[in-house]
Amino acid sequence: MKELKAKIHQAAAAYHQELINIRRELHRHPELSKQEKNTAAFIASRLKEYGISFKSGVAGNGIVALIQGEAPGNHCVALRTDMDALPVHEASDVPFKSVNPGVMHACGHDVHMACLLGAGNILQQYRKDLRGSVKLIFQPSEEVFPGGAIGMIKEGVLENPRVDAIIGQHVIPTLHAGEVGMKEGKYMASTDEVYITVHGKGGHAATPEMVIDPILMASHIVVALQQIVSRNANPATPTVLSFGRIMGEGRTNIIPDTVSLEGTIRTFDEAWRAEIHRRIVEIAQSVAEGMKGTCEVNIVKGYPYLENNPEVTAKIRSAAIDYLGEDHVIALEQRMTAEDFAYFARQVPACFYRLGIRNEAKGIVHNLHTSRFDVDEESLVTGAGTLAYLAISLLNDLKR
Repeated sequence: MKELKAKIHQAAAAYHQELINIRRELHRHPELSKQEKNTAAFIASRLKEYGISFKSGVAGNGIVALIQGEAPGNHCVALRTDMDALPVHEASDVPFKSVNPGVMHACGHDVHMACLLGAGNILQQYRKDLRGSVKLIFQPSEEVFPGGAIGMIKEGVLENPRVDAIIGQHVIPTLHAGEVGMKEGKYMASTDEVYITVHGKGGHAATPEMVIDPILMASHIVVALQQIVSRNANPATPTVLSFGRIMGEGRTNIIPDTVSLEGTIRTFDEAWRAEIHRRIVEIAQSVAEGMKGTCEVNIVKGYPYLENNPEVTAKIRSAAIDYLGEDHVIALEQRMTAEDFAYFARQVPACFYRLGIRNEAKGIVHNLHTSRFDVDEESLVTGAGTLAYLAISLLNDLKR
């Protein structure tokens, strides 16, 4: 493996400019969830160029490629990337700025795709060293429920050949370029969306005795619901209930008939997750009724919590240390963000790890999902090379 490791380092470095070009082309032409048609066509063109066999149109715009190893072994490892962009208007004035107004790769999916294409190119070049096969999964629609992972699983992406373990890589701005981070066990939270519509009786703001104020009701509901976390949640189980949008179409002197609330639920326990849903409905409706109004509650169930398989993650951590050095492999804490990679992790042993992209000297410090998000493109070399080396190392371990 020592000689192969050196070859992968050299190949990743040699492909650096190509990786930059791929990333910038994808960044320049972002597409929203379920609309990744041109993105898929671009990926397909690169896979053809690399001589990698693939299938398009999986669960919409998804692509599944297969690299068959030539060394003895019949195990299969999958590497997964997401493809979709976000409805964010890019504020940075980089030369490869998004040409699609209001759409931006603000979560690094352009980097993920570039790294997976780079890793695929490397693995195809060194397939004689693969003890089994590697699937490259290009998944659409990660950013919106129900997510593209479910559809790809239903269409057999984990079969023929059966996937023994799966790896996902995602950028993170808190780690520097050249670093990766990972955590065994429960890593990312489940996520659900909460929609509450409060009904009252609107009227003139100067005659409050003649109205049933839905703004006041909504305010009390938001405050009352906070007790679910502060007084009902087990402190040992991380839980978040946040509201990010309140809409009441009134004016300074007009009280509206209805107010809408939109929020999110995050946690790490399925039984408690169901209990939160029940408590939200119970509290919201009782508060509204106690103030002579009514409310409707709609909770859209999203992704489950993401759990990294301890055994697979330990193997990947060891391989990452071997490839990058111990100082460049960082232990991570749990996060309340969510990922539909969790569905893959419920089917086969999985590890979802992080790729550092931060560089203060270059001003690359902005968070995910923001209009000024960017990455240090040196991270592309780390991302592509690490993915390739982890796939080869894990296949070697699975063979034993």
